[in-house]
Amino acid sequence: MTADTPARSGNLKRKMKSAARLYAVQALFQMEKSEQSTRQVVKEFLDYRFGATYDGDEFLEGDVALFEKTIGDAVNYQATIDQMTDRALVAKWPIARIDPTLRGLFRAAGAEMTQSDTPPKVVISEYVDIARAFFPEGKEASFVNAVLDHMAREARPEAF
Repeated sequence: MTADTPARSGNLKRKMKSAARLYAVQALFQMEKSEQSTRQVVKEFLDYRFGATYDGDEFLEGDVALFEKTIGDAVNYQATIDQMTDRALVAKWPIARIDPTLRGLFRAAGAEMTQSDTPPKVVISEYVDIARAFFPEGKEASFVNAVLDHMAREARPEAF
């Protein structure tokens, strides 16, 4: 065992959590579009997406516990999270009018902000990175940052 083994282990854990968050956004999008149940979509992702190889690209294993908790909390607390998101959006753009990928992203991030002890700044940073992955040439990352900042200040004001 070398001196940098714990650092690599911690880095792998962070990557697995990041992957779980990305998968959660994808799963929430898929649930909305396909009307699959939580159980169905979680099973599909765990069986076929986590660590899968597509066109020669290997996908990282995600943190299963974080993925399952985020999906479950996003579904169980969706009304509360959507209301919080609506308050962060411009009045004429309620959550129902925004891109379904962003809806999934806000629901996953909102679940983590309201139902976990992950620091809000970490949640914001992680989900802004996911927005960049889905919208590499757009202004969505800045939009996501602003909305999540507003949501975090409402959900966890003591963190600011």
